[in-house]
Amino acid sequence: MHTAKRLINYFTAAEIALWSGSALMIIGSFAAFDGESHMTLAASLIGVTSLIFSAKGNPIGQLLMIIFSLFYGYISYTFSYFGEMITYLGMTAPMALFAFISWMRNPYNGNRAEVKVNRITRSETVFMLLLSAVVTVSFYFILEAFGTANILPSTLSVTTSFIAVYLTFRRSPYFALAYAANDIVLIVLWVMAAFKDVTYISMAICFLTFLVNDYYGFISWRKMQIRQKKGGA
Repeated sequence: MHTAKRLINYFTAAEIALWSGSALMIIGSFAAFDGESHMTLAASLIGVTSLIFSAKGNPIGQLLMIIFSLFYGYISYTFSYFGEMITYLGMTAPMALFAFISWMRNPYNGNRAEVKVNRITRSETVFMLLLSAVVTVSFYFILEAFGTANILPSTLSVTTSFIAVYLTFRRSPYFALAYAANDIVLIVLWVMAAFKDVTYISMAICFLTFLVNDYYGFISWRKMQIRQKKGGA
C-alpha cells in the first residue's frame, strides 16, 4: 500500500491519466481482436509502463524496456518480422542495458530517479547519422537473406530504432522523438500484418499508444533539460 501511494505521488495527474488511458486501450484492443496471445498483452503493458518511467528520466524505464524487447522479439518472430526480432533482441535490449548503466551513473544532483540530461554536439550527430546509414545498408541485406516480410518498412524500423537507442544511451531528449518515428513505422508494419491475421491489430494499437507516450516523453525531457539548466530541483 505504501509503495502504491509513493508511485501515485511520484507521477503527475496527467501522467497517471496517460498511463491509464494507454493501458485501457491496450487491454480493450486485446479483448476485441486477440483474446489469446497473453504474451502480446503483457509485452504491451510492460512497454507502456517503461515509457512513462523513461519520460521522467527514471532508469527503471530502461530495465522494463529490456523485458519488453525480449517479449517483442518473440512476437515478431511469429510473423517472420526478423528485422524486428534481430533489432530488439540484438540491439534494443543490449542498448537498453547500457542506457540503464549510463543513466544510473549520471543522476541529476544525486537523485537516481532522474537522469542528468545531456546534449550531443553537431559532430556527434553527424557521426550518429553516418553510423545509422551503415547499419541500415548492412541490415537490409541481412533481412533480405532471412526472407523478412515487408522488408522496406522493416529496414526503416532498424534505422529509427538504432537512432533511438543511441540517443537514449547518450541521454538526449531527442531519443523520444526517434522512438516516436519508430512507432509510426511499426504501426504501419503491424497494420500490414493484420491484413493476414486480425489479431495483430492489437500490436498496431500498442504502438499507437507508444507514439503518444513517446511524444509526451520528449516534452517531459525538454522541461527537465530547461529546469536542470537553471539548477532547479
